[in-house]
Amino acid sequence: MFVDTSPIFIGGIERSGTSLLYALLASHPNIAMTRRTNLWAYFYNRYGDLHNPHNFERCIEAMMKFRRVWILKPDYAALRREFWQGKPDYIRLFSLLWEQIAARQQKPRWGDKSLNTEKYADIIFEAYPEAKILHILRDPRDRYASALKRWKKIRGGVGSGTAMWLASVRLAERNIEKYPNRYKIVRYESLAANPEETTREVCDFLGEVFYPEMLTMKGAETFRDEGGNSSFEQHGAGTISTRSIGRYRSYLSKEDIGFIQWTAGKKMTTYDYTLDAVRLSGKKQFTFPMVTIPWNLARMIAWNGREAMLDRSGREIPSDRIVPESVEAQVSDLG
Repeated sequence: MFVDTSPIFIGGIERSGTSLLYALLASHPNIAMTRRTNLWAYFYNRYGDLHNPHNFERCIEAMMKFRRVWILKPDYAALRREFWQGKPDYIRLFSLLWEQIAARQQKPRWGDKSLNTEKYADIIFEAYPEAKILHILRDPRDRYASALKRWKKIRGGVGSGTAMWLASVRLAERNIEKYPNRYKIVRYESLAANPEETTREVCDFLGEVFYPEMLTMKGAETFRDEGGNSSFEQHGAGTISTRSIGRYRSYLSKEDIGFIQWTAGKKMTTYDYTLDAVRLSGKKQFTFPMVTIPWNLARMIAWNGREAMLDRSGREIPSDRIVPESVEAQVSDLG
């Protein structure tokens, strides 16, 4: 099996447009992309030293139960066989999986789109010195509005939503300073408004030729056919719309908009996001500084603390992303 020394990783937080960029790159004739495998978050170093066959089996069996890996239909017998033919570690196990998908698609280069990949930049670049990471940033007001539309209720509300965005921006800036030639920030708004121009820039960064067929998103049929890049309404298959830009104005409260801008405004202007003039009326003029801001700052602190704890202790696979036992029985037959 070939070994790709220059993989592509897409990072960013939820509802930022990572799937749109994934769909464009998956439609490149040279690039095989996987989506939401979250191998770094859920599996890296979680099962001990993989030199120990028992630990390896625990790890691969957990991968077999994870819906986002299961849907790729890996050849587990081949993974087990090839794993022991080289260095038995997590990096190689992940690489064998991604290489297997690329070989199946007959493409010479592989990539993966998983949320929060930016957290693992040091590990990725040490393992793959020629890798490239693309980090999607989106207006935090629209990103939060999209999350609310999708999930109705967000733990920690606008406080946690803003903390998440700021943490991602800090990682983006840290990573691009440390790896200037291997890390690129892509604004969602630029990609949606000028898809060809922005995709050309991305291809140049990756050292790949731009192909117009990328804009059809034919390599990501599910994303393409579900209606594209908006959680507010469906568009025609293959359509890249700008209607989600600025949608927060008709979806978020003035207090939420005001808090995001009060907290993240400086970083927002750095990335060309224009701040709105937010005028509160009546008692909200008093409750905003006295109640809204302190309450949501506390939520930001709580979110940061929880994330730091999870980064140290490891993240469990959510129960709704584990393959049911009835399906798992079918999967085990493959191994």
